[in-house]
Amino acid sequence: MRTIPASELIINDDGSIFHLHLRPEQLADTVILVGDPGRVALVADFFETKECEVANREFKSVTGTYKGKRMTVLSTGIGIGNIDISVTELDALANIDFSTRQEKTEKRQLTLLRLGTSGALQPDIKVGDFIFSRTSVGFDGLLNYYKGRNEVCDLAIEQAFMTHTEWNELLPKPYFIDADKELLELFRDTTIEGITIAAPGFYAPQGRWVRLQPQDMQLNEKIESFEYEGRRITNFEMESSALAGMAALMGHRAATICTIIAQRIALDACTDYKPFVRQMIVMALDKLATLK
Repeated sequence: MRTIPASELIINDDGSIFHLHLRPEQLADTVILVGDPGRVALVADFFETKECEVANREFKSVTGTYKGKRMTVLSTGIGIGNIDISVTELDALANIDFSTRQEKTEKRQLTLLRLGTSGALQPDIKVGDFIFSRTSVGFDGLLNYYKGRNEVCDLAIEQAFMTHTEWNELLPKPYFIDADKELLELFRDTTIEGITIAAPGFYAPQGRWVRLQPQDMQLNEKIESFEYEGRRITNFEMESSALAGMAALMGHRAATICTIIAQRIALDACTDYKPFVRQMIVMALDKLATLK
């Protein structure tokens, strides 16, 4: 059995994982991921008990209980790279024996639910709606670095999308990855099902033009008009694809739900979106508390 070198899995002197600073016993099987470290307190305020609070850089976490169910809430910061760190280290906390640096024989399956904010790409999706990313589209290329990528992705829709958009060969090849089916069913009655693009940036990768012009000024129009088996692309955000893809490769359950705070078609945005986010958090906690 492979022993993971110290350079590949860095463990701090206090027995915690390098970036997250969590120790294995501090991690619950149910993990809520948020981007903003300030949103950790918003989620944790609903916990009945709190057993630990840990912070390092943008990674802040609280483990406690909600309606008797043990949960961890963790902030990841913004972007795909931080999801690569967070999911890898969460899996290591669950499935690597830190004393031997070897994989455990019996694996823990984590439930990873990202609660984020997003911009809508279809005119009928309104600010305040909750989008469940049944499928996430990675514009970032992260999953292409991992072995087994093709086995967990939907290759047919990938090809259809690249053909429709006349995908530029200079860009990373997009990957389409589904959320966990059990989580899809759990949230079916409280969310709108969608296909979500995870972009590697906030500006040009999402078609925004401030001073630097996007390479393809028509890309968003092509995205909005894309349809596959009656399904369409609904929204932009920056993390869902890596979360769904890495979880699928590792055997965890994962999904993303986003509150819509901007309407890209109407060129409108809502800056006072906290009430919508709070409503999403309560809904998600109540649902997760029932999950076995």
